[in-house]
Amino acid sequence: MTPTLVRQHRPHTGTTPRVDLCARARDWSEIQERMLVPLYEAVYERLEVGSGTRLLGLGCGSGLALLMAASRGAAVTGVDHRSPERLALARERLLPETGGTRARGDTRLVDGSPGDVGAADDAETPAYNLVTAFEPIGCLAGDSEGLGGLLRAATPLAERGAPVVLAGWGPPERCATSSVLRVAARLADPLRGAGSWRPALRDDLEEVAQRAGLKPDGSGRVSCPFGYTGVDSALRGLLSTGLFDTAITATDQVQVDKELTEALHPYRRGDGTVWMPNVFRYLIARVP
Repeated sequence: MTPTLVRQHRPHTGTTPRVDLCARARDWSEIQERMLVPLYEAVYERLEVGSGTRLLGLGCGSGLALLMAASRGAAVTGVDHRSPERLALARERLLPETGGTRARGDTRLVDGSPGDVGAADDAETPAYNLVTAFEPIGCLAGDSEGLGGLLRAATPLAERGAPVVLAGWGPPERCATSSVLRVAARLADPLRGAGSWRPALRDDLEEVAQRAGLKPDGSGRVSCPFGYTGVDSALRGLLSTGLFDTAITATDQVQVDKELTEALHPYRRGDGTVWMPNVFRYLIARVP
């Protein structure tokens, strides 16, 4: 569902299906990304994000979390190297020269890694006092492998003691979407090594933080239901995450759409909308 809902995997010729990446990024920004708004709000409230906040967002995607922080008065920098299509949408939202209206003039969006942002002792790049990695882990096997490197690269850009926020899926029994994600794992079984579903574990976030040299300092849980206007909207939103690409390669688009529609059936309401309750967890760690 990336560095924000879940990790997006770009297609490689001959191994994954061809998709319209611009349309997929638009589906992400218009349908799926908003599902984590309660998480962003809870974190920003707890950390009192405001005009004194200098935020570095890792895996910023199409920038909704940055936009929400900027609307509180924060100076925001977003970094993402995986999806130029999503980053282009973030520019539309946030940068004044492209029509963005809520961001401050010092908003920055970087197509690359934290190392491309600049050093904390650079006079033109003041140290950040908040780092966020809102893309939840605990959905795909190995989905946290690249996060530790991003965090280690971001740490030198932050003040000592600055909070670093990580996010993850809650227990499967409290995440209705888990049953839908299992469809991707089952259909992709011949290619399971490419990234299969696995349930979130209790200490996923703490382990990532500790491997990155950060000190855990509090956590919380937030209800983030996935709500869609109908099955078509749900399909577009879920497919925009990239989680089903391997399943499409192993079978085909028609088969994935069919089985996803069946998996969504228990969550359809009388008015045709789709509603899946979920709980997400966040961890606050500190830069040593």
